[in-house]
Amino acid sequence: MSEGRIIHQNDLVRNSKEYEETWDSFILNEACQRRKTAFFCHSHNDKDLVLGLRTVFFKNGIDLYVDWTDQTMPKTPNKKTAEKLQQKISTSDVFFYLVTQNSITSTWCPWEIGYADAINKNIFVIPTTDGDHTYGNEYLQLYKIIQAIGFSNYLIKYPDDRGIKFLTEFNFWEE
Repeated sequence: MSEGRIIHQNDLVRNSKEYEETWDSFILNEACQRRKTAFFCHSHNDKDLVLGLRTVFFKNGIDLYVDWTDQTMPKTPNKKTAEKLQQKISTSDVFFYLVTQNSITSTWCPWEIGYADAINKNIFVIPTTDGDHTYGNEYLQLYKIIQAIGFSNYLIKYPDDRGIKFLTEFNFWEE
């Protein structure tokens, strides 16, 4: 049985090259064909990583809500920003947190995961490594963790005694 590994940020950067901007409008406007949606907590400073992971999830039938692609968001963060984020977190099927050096120092990321936890959202943490450091420790170990097996397979590590689940398909909402 293969053991998972922390997702390397270089793998996500490679995936970002496959990203297509047309997916943004599809993700935000697709109402007739119900795909699963996930709120994607991340740092805006990790754009290539975000696009790389968004590509992986999109190809597997999950639309990641990325706030900086939402044209209805205020240009400068304010109370309306927080309200819109709360609404998007509340209506998403699951919540993913991409953990990097940038996201752990972000003002918004801890607030977003705290809100998701408070409303009992199904939370998955995606720790990463840049080769020198691994990001995703401390209180984040309270949540399910997504790790890679090879370059295109993933597993979920549970924070309790359920152990590991290998994903044959991306069905996070059934967790």
